[in-house]
Amino acid sequence: MSKPFRILGLQQIAIGGTDKQRLKRLWVDMLGLTVKSSFVSERENVDEDICALGSGPAAIEVDLMQPLDPDKKPAVHGTPLNHVGLWVDDLPQAVAWMSAQGVRFAPGGIRAGAAGHDICFIHPKGNEEFPLCGEGVLIELVQAPAEVIAALG
Repeated sequence: MSKPFRILGLQQIAIGGTDKQRLKRLWVDMLGLTVKSSFVSERENVDEDICALGSGPAAIEVDLMQPLDPDKKPAVHGTPLNHVGLWVDDLPQAVAWMSAQGVRFAPGGIRAGAAGHDICFIHPKGNEEFPLCGEGVLIELVQAPAEVIAALG
């Protein structure tokens, strides 16, 4: 079965907790990651620091996330490894093809993500109409920019 897209590599991991500062003490202070930016979204109930592991097109984003309100959904702290992000060379083609194969995507469709790249999520749970899923893992597909496609493609 020929696919109209390629998964190029790991784009990010997102780690959730109730206190972003505690996460930063390990990931930034101890392990040496660099904080690149921050992102806050009431709709997504998240306050996150976007960190980098490595540099250049092969750098991996590590998002350190805490909920704005721990009693609201989505509960970004509910699963410590919140999600894994994968670079994809053609996100619209990937979503169309995978949907036709029975992959369930989370609501929201393709949209701009926290780091500025177009994203969408493969749902962690399947359903009758779309049985293929992340089997408990939320998977983010991230449109790779040209320099990442050139480096990893």
